[in-house]
Amino acid sequence: MFVTHCRPGPGKCLAERDLCPDTGLARLSYDQARDLLDAATALDGPGTGWDLHELRHSGLTHLGESGASLLELMAKSRHRKAENLRRYFKPSPQAMRDLTALLGPGAERRR
Repeated sequence: MFVTHCRPGPGKCLAERDLCPDTGLARLSYDQARDLLDAATALDGPGTGWDLHELRHSGLTHLGESGASLLELMAKSRHRKAENLRRYFKPSPQAMRDLTALLGPGAERRR
């Protein structure tokens, strides 16, 4: 979760899901998080860095390549249908080679 550097003021009433359970810091707005991520990853000036949608794609892909099940990925991404999750999960060529190798000669020995 992207959080602010300070706790919300006394007059601020935030939902529990908008506070970090460990630090009590407030969640950044989407625009604030987008601007910070862009600034941290931009190579050719503002607007050239990653966006939050790309971060979502890569996060789900890394989880999937690490062995997360379809149900776990759906829970993490809050998708209700597997076909909607499909567009976010883009396994790398190496992950596909590793998967294919499970079917090749000697696969029984590798398990």
